Amino acid sequence: METLLQNPLVVAASCVVLILLTILYRALTNPLRSLPGPWYSTFTRLPLKAAIMSGRRVFHVHALHQKYGAVVRISPDEVAVSNREGLAQIHRIGGAFRKTEWYHELTAQGDGRYSIFTMTDPKEHAARRRLLARPFSKTFLNQHWHGTVRELTRMAVRRMGEAAKEDGGKVDVMQWWTFMTMDVAGRLMFGHSFDNLERGTVSDFMRVVTTRLIVTGISVELPWIKAIAGVLTLLPVPALRNMFSPNDALYEHGRKFLHSIQASESSSNIFSNIATEAEKGEKLWMDDVHLEASGLIIAGTDTTSTTLTYLTWAVLSRPTLQRDLEQEVSQLPGDYTDTDLEKLPLLNAVIEESLRLYGAAPSGLPRAVPPGGTSIAGHFINAGTTVTTQAYTYHRDASLFPDPDEFLPSRWLHDGISAEAKKAFHPFGAGARTCVGLHLAYMELRLASAEFFRQCKGARLAESATEEAMEMENYFLVVPRGHKCEVLLGA
Repeated sequence: METLLQNPLVVAASCVVLILLTILYRALTNPLRSLPGPWYSTFTRLPLKAAIMSGRRVFHVHALHQKYGAVVRISPDEVAVSNREGLAQIHRIGGAFRKTEWYHELTAQGDGRYSIFTMTDPKEHAARRRLLARPFSKTFLNQHWHGTVRELTRMAVRRMGEAAKEDGGKVDVMQWWTFMTMDVAGRLMFGHSFDNLERGTVSDFMRVVTTRLIVTGISVELPWIKAIAGVLTLLPVPALRNMFSPNDALYEHGRKFLHSIQASESSSNIFSNIATEAEKGEKLWMDDVHLEASGLIIAGTDTTSTTLTYLTWAVLSRPTLQRDLEQEVSQLPGDYTDTDLEKLPLLNAVIEESLRLYGAAPSGLPRAVPPGGTSIAGHFINAGTTVTTQAYTYHRDASLFPDPDEFLPSRWLHDGISAEAKKAFHPFGAGARTCVGLHLAYMELRLASAEFFRQCKGARLAESATEEAMEMENYFLVVPRGHKCEVLLGA
């Protein structure tokens, strides 16, 4: 006679009951259960995980804000915040909300060293930021790197024209903006261009960067991928190493370039003085320099190229705006500088509006609630909870940006933006952790877009550059879902 435990139906039913009891227990004991949010988020992260894996996190969280309000529970231990007071509270300089351990998962190396972006200790971050602040300051960039950035932006537009002539007038501006931003990053960080613009082809390093953004975002959600990667990367196949361990490959590229700096007599790069100090053991170990160099290559490449791609697409989608912008930049002298471009109202309005709608890093910035817990918008959130604020939602707040889903550069003209809207506008992060490279990004955006609309008057979108193809795909950073933006140059 079969015992109950030998009956498969009984075993299956018992498992189902156990799972249901576990779910019920988690739902009833979760300290976040009283917060607004979908019922399932008290006991499972699966819907959020699915959104992340499909590149739709920002849309998923934004939809929850629209349904549940400014404070919403999005998983059993994570709360999304979208009100202005919460943004100021969480990202206040000197505040108690520290970056979470999630950032350590993004680290290029597993030896306990972290970059300026992934550091969670405020004191360590402050020391590293002081070291990098001067070479990335607006004054230093204008004095030492303006000519280089201008040269490469002009080369990018020239090479676009050449590529278009070879393909019936059609060119993928996303590809060429990425070539440009990576060459700028290589020249400034290491004193050596990656020569992407010269070759007009995707380099191995570019493939590593692209792979890293996707694989890292997914592996944070699926830790078992790292275990598989650890086995596969033991095989003597470079392609597998680059695919499953892109952080290591990226770090190795940074190490090689920095060694080339040390072997040369030239010091014409942002990292040369820092590398020298690292050799002396004064402020950084060389491993730290390798890590920062690798991270800043990523920070300075896909971010700016994505914004330039969307800027180009948005302007070309609006013929009247395109003509007005072409007219404005046509008045510039042939030897115009970035200082000249800062004075152009429409150009800068277009850039700000592009950053508002299409900033490359619009997703949540995780912070940990400090000991004692906190209250945001009348809701108590217990200590240790992850709270996130995503620029995507703040930048679409209709009370701050009327017609928030419309691309309207005019909102930035004639003091049209309120003080509150300016506080909520944070395409480069918020508080003390604002991106150290924002002045370089703005310089590239101004010089590149001005040169494009000066030299490519009458450019048109190709049939492939549809709304669907340009929908944002979000794996931490965003890119167009079609992974290209083709335009037609010439008459």
